[in-house]
Amino acid sequence: MKAMVINKFGGPEVFELMDIPKPEVKPGYVLVRVIASSLNPFEIKLRSGLLPEFAPPFPAVLNSDVSGIVVKVGENVELLRPGDEVYGFIGGMADECGALAEYALVDEELLSIKPNNIDFKTAALFPLVGISAYRAIMENSHIKQGDKVLIQGAAGGVGHIAVQFAKMLNAEVYATVSSDEKAEIATHLGADYVINYKTTEVKDYVDKYTEGKGFDVVFDTIGASNLINSFIAAKVGGLVLTTNSRATVDLTLLHHKSLTLKTIFMVMPIFTKTNRNELGNILNEMKKMIEEGNLTIFRDKAEFEFTDISKAHEYYEAGDITAKISLLNNLI
Repeated sequence: MKAMVINKFGGPEVFELMDIPKPEVKPGYVLVRVIASSLNPFEIKLRSGLLPEFAPPFPAVLNSDVSGIVVKVGENVELLRPGDEVYGFIGGMADECGALAEYALVDEELLSIKPNNIDFKTAALFPLVGISAYRAIMENSHIKQGDKVLIQGAAGGVGHIAVQFAKMLNAEVYATVSSDEKAEIATHLGADYVINYKTTEVKDYVDKYTEGKGFDVVFDTIGASNLINSFIAAKVGGLVLTTNSRATVDLTLLHHKSLTLKTIFMVMPIFTKTNRNELGNILNEMKKMIEEGNLTIFRDKAEFEFTDISKAHEYYEAGDITAKISLLNNLI
């Protein structure tokens, strides 16, 4: 089968079209004819070599988000049948097949039936960002009605889904963004207050919106050095959640304010091969929300075909993106 692969780490130009063996079905797995995928920051890091411990062996087929049609099932597959339309977070790392190919071999526990009110292109935008936001807000935030919740990077892939989940829990949602365009997205999705973090200091908006007390919950989708801003923004005894704690950070403020820090790294079931059914279960819950009209996703104005994956990476790294980038399979 045809696939877009990398045979070394490097810039966007390392992608190449290759013929590779079509995967053989094995117990617990299904073969999916890939229709669409989407681009995540994780794939940028894998391609560039920033996360070599997570990369699949060369020739590596990347991309974790997928939508498609099941064409064959292995032994012990219980939930899926040939012809099922599915979406999911499938791997594209370690020893699990990625989506940038004609077909992908997928553990059935990583898939769900596709929501019936959206197309394949839209479905492929949801898995990684949706599961990450669900893990943070629905499973780990312990939000109570009326809690003041700060979502940093609220117009990004994970952030704009998190805004919607926080509103489902009846939180008072504060969203940080970097532009007027992104402010409109956050407001449209239900944020009660929107803050431009490029023009407003953390202490200033903490004073303005919480009388200097801080937010009950801070979800930091930016992470790394921005964790300090999260510690400043959280109330004494508050909770900070982050999708990126890969940084050297002074934890003094975390200690002085008796904060709880929780890292969300939703790819771990891929590597540990444990609790994978939890990912499928979250996708099922999201499916219901999408079909009921309670969960939506923003698509960037640009979309790319699989053979133009290098251009997609260049576009992402140029920084002029507003939401998830669609990738459409033109290999079949």
